[in-house]
Amino acid sequence: MIVLFAFPSLLLLAIFLGFINSVFAESMESSGYKIQADSINVGGVKQTSDNYQSEDTIGEIGTGLSSSDNYLLQAGYQQMQEVYLGLSLSTVSVTMSPDIGGLSGGVSNGSTTASVITDSPSGYSLSVKASTAPAMATSTDSFDDYTPQTADPDFTWLISNTTSAFGFTPEGTDIVQKFQDNGVDTCNTGSTDTPDACWYRFATSTQTIAQKTISNHPAGSATSLKLKAESGTNHIQIAGQYQAVITITAVSN
Repeated sequence: MIVLFAFPSLLLLAIFLGFINSVFAESMESSGYKIQADSINVGGVKQTSDNYQSEDTIGEIGTGLSSSDNYLLQAGYQQMQEVYLGLSLSTVSVTMSPDIGGLSGGVSNGSTTASVITDSPSGYSLSVKASTAPAMATSTDSFDDYTPQTADPDFTWLISNTTSAFGFTPEGTDIVQKFQDNGVDTCNTGSTDTPDACWYRFATSTQTIAQKTISNHPAGSATSLKLKAESGTNHIQIAGQYQAVITITAVSN
């Protein structure tokens, strides 16, 4: 888990980087094939039913776990059936810009990009979670969590001029249906990823923003998390360094 802080004059966003199921594996592959795991034996079979799946091997030799200060060897049938999952952020501290006037109001933006690589046959899920509610705050004041005007994310960001709000939208090839749109005016429908559309609020519960159901190794997938904060022209926002701590987590499916 990585934490890095930056201090603009009004707004501050710090992002936690979370990893789950981060392990490593090697496989043999070429442009025409990939062997995730192999075994030298005299036979074996895969059996399935509605309730279970079983894979076995017959006559295998040279199995077991061996290690030293320099290596770890997992020899034998499916010993290497582990999943690699990597998550990185383009920045772990997002400084919102420009500053927002406490009396005049205004809009501030920021973003980071989460890149995920996994060889899991069932892919990965990427989620976000705020540490507090509201997500963006100081010790004395806060921005409201963005409230969509509809049941789905708002295609266009819109708040009253008498309030303030902080929210986000994800963009990328793997974003979930909730943040896809019809290319015109409605989110959670269609298959388009219109730039700067489908805005939603952070929550203290986990929200999945991107997902893939197959391996994306070795190219990986990138999802941009765009952030927006606004204070209305008829709203007084107390000056200070506002901070939101957001946890970004990737898990293998």
